[in-house]
Amino acid sequence: MTSPARRHQQRIRAAQAAASAEPGQSLAGASQYELMLVKLVTDKRRLKSIQSVARKVEVKREVLPEYDAYVSGALAGGRGGQDDVLMTVMIWRIDAGDYVGALEIARYALRYGLTLPDQYERSVGAAVAEEFATAALVTAKNDEPFVIEHLVEIVDLTAELDMHDQIRAKLLKAIGMTAMNLIGDDKLDNPDDWGRAAQAVQNFKAALSLDDRAGVKQNIARLEALLSDADGRRKAART
Repeated sequence: MTSPARRHQQRIRAAQAAASAEPGQSLAGASQYELMLVKLVTDKRRLKSIQSVARKVEVKREVLPEYDAYVSGALAGGRGGQDDVLMTVMIWRIDAGDYVGALEIARYALRYGLTLPDQYERSVGAAVAEEFATAALVTAKNDEPFVIEHLVEIVDLTAELDMHDQIRAKLLKAIGMTAMNLIGDDKLDNPDDWGRAAQAVQNFKAALSLDDRAGVKQNIARLEALLSDADGRRKAART
């Protein structure tokens, strides 16, 4: 286990390395960056030897803390230089379920226009949108909670970026599914439940406008019926 003093030094060196390159320039040649690239190659080789997806996730969770000091320093001192270590860690954090940590890097990457390593074959915005959407949809399918604010922030971060309509639709669907799963009572008597249902419908419709095969039509119909019934009860109660 790395000592606090060593982690502090790693953060300082990472910040210095990140500060050495301007937007669009590679960090290649910066000593701390090169050291982390060597580690990254070793960890990638280990992951490549594993066939089980579940085991790959376990290994990522095991090794990711070893990058934390570097990431902290790179984000603190960085001026937007291209950093393949940082971008790989962002994807691995999503895979490992560290969504807060992944978003921390995503904000920086989108601000400065960093790109993913060639193997990912996607823009940063598209990758973040799709990977978060996939994670949220799986979570919703398992009736487990997902932080909806993460998804809403990604919509905002990527609003002006070009990506396939299907990816953006998937993200909007994920917001709708997450909001729908937060509804406590189908009667929608609670204002929070009403708001969640309305939020879900809004995002489902936005998803459908981008992709008519988004698979949200039944959810829209169901939620609109619930909202209509709840509205009818409210009006009746006032008379």
